[in-house]
Amino acid sequence: MVFSVRRPEVVVEPGKDGTKSKYWIEQHYTYIATTTHDPENLPLVIERGEGVWLFDVDGNKYLDFSSGIGVNNLGYPTHPEVKKAIIEQLEKLAHGAGTDYFNPYQVMLAKKLVEIAPGGYRRKVFFANSGTEANEAALKISRQATGRKFFIAFYGGFHGRTMGSMGLTASKPIHKKLFFPWMPGVVHVPYPNPYRNPWHIDGYENPGELINRVLEFIEEYVFDKLIPADEVAAVFAEPIQGEGGYVVPPREFFRELKKLLDKYGILFVADEVQMGMGRTGRMFAIEHFNTVPEIITLAKALSGGAIPIGATVFKADLDFKAHGMHSNTYGGNALAAIAALKTVEIIETLLPHVQNLEKVFRERLEELKEKYPSVGDVRGIGLAWGVEFVKDKSSKQPAPDVRNKIVARALRKGLALLPCGKSSIRLIPPLIISEEEALLGLKIFEESVKETA
Repeated sequence: MVFSVRRPEVVVEPGKDGTKSKYWIEQHYTYIATTTHDPENLPLVIERGEGVWLFDVDGNKYLDFSSGIGVNNLGYPTHPEVKKAIIEQLEKLAHGAGTDYFNPYQVMLAKKLVEIAPGGYRRKVFFANSGTEANEAALKISRQATGRKFFIAFYGGFHGRTMGSMGLTASKPIHKKLFFPWMPGVVHVPYPNPYRNPWHIDGYENPGELINRVLEFIEEYVFDKLIPADEVAAVFAEPIQGEGGYVVPPREFFRELKKLLDKYGILFVADEVQMGMGRTGRMFAIEHFNTVPEIITLAKALSGGAIPIGATVFKADLDFKAHGMHSNTYGGNALAAIAALKTVEIIETLLPHVQNLEKVFRERLEELKEKYPSVGDVRGIGLAWGVEFVKDKSSKQPAPDVRNKIVARALRKGLALLPCGKSSIRLIPPLIISEEEALLGLKIFEESVKETA
């Protein structure tokens, strides 16, 4: 297929030199805590958004391939139907102490999430404000339901930065630096990364061998030191690792893992915070792997970027044993619940569109892998794609400098990207993106790779 898309005039324009952006970045560092900003490679000061486009304070226009870190699946500023639902709800109730009193809005959203969750379990939902809170709830649900103390998580996984979920996270050293002690009792094991794993197995050619090595590691090494049926409460895993590099495991991995967990009564928690809500062309990424977890955690795109909300969807028989064991104040408030309910309904209609665009991304990115020596690996499902950059394909040595230059160059050309993993870039546009806009973004991406590699 030949890709030819006319570049519109409205990208980064000469003369818009970033003077206002520089001012606001300086003000930011004066008044706002240091987090994950990269002013050298990502000096983007967003003033507003429109559809799949972002506009900075200097008037430049950027095609968004970041979706606000997977939050703005419905684009910008807020989907009209979600906005309408929010305005109508504001006239009724925004917050009504939903963990002390009762309201119909939380029930409506919980019922919807239970209905669309995979498997035939009777489920319940706990609402929070974020992904890390949703995972904290999953930790507590697992421990109190099983009476067991330990957890298993995967290297490369990201589950949050609070002191409990941080114990699960094993993505980058900086996430834990200076914060010890975090929650104890987590054992990490290798994730079945087809491209880069401790056994140097080509997981694309030999997926079964890679799966067996991971399962053997768990059973022969971890379960040799812990009594699985007495001590291991749950395994936490992202169906596709996000911060770890958008790594897609072999399709049979989670089915085989679940068989092992069921053998010992260990719960499976699918962290869908970044991959859930239609990102992969299914409502939940775990559906691609024909596996039904006992617990699913959600956040980010659950309300379409309108109101913060997180959710822990779990088997009903795992529910907290007594009132007051876990609660919060603002999680799943009436306003957030209505925004999320409408968002879920809209995303359901977008799934076929995401599935169709997967073919475009796969073909275009595979071409890049063949053409450019710095492109080591391409992986993805739906509109969740990772491109890993290396110094050379034989050694697979990560090339973070190359990655960072591509991110910076793409931004100057009018394409907003985000890094992930050691040397990968994630391509995650809003689900509403058109094929023409997708092709334009991929064209700019290739230009940036060609000029950098």
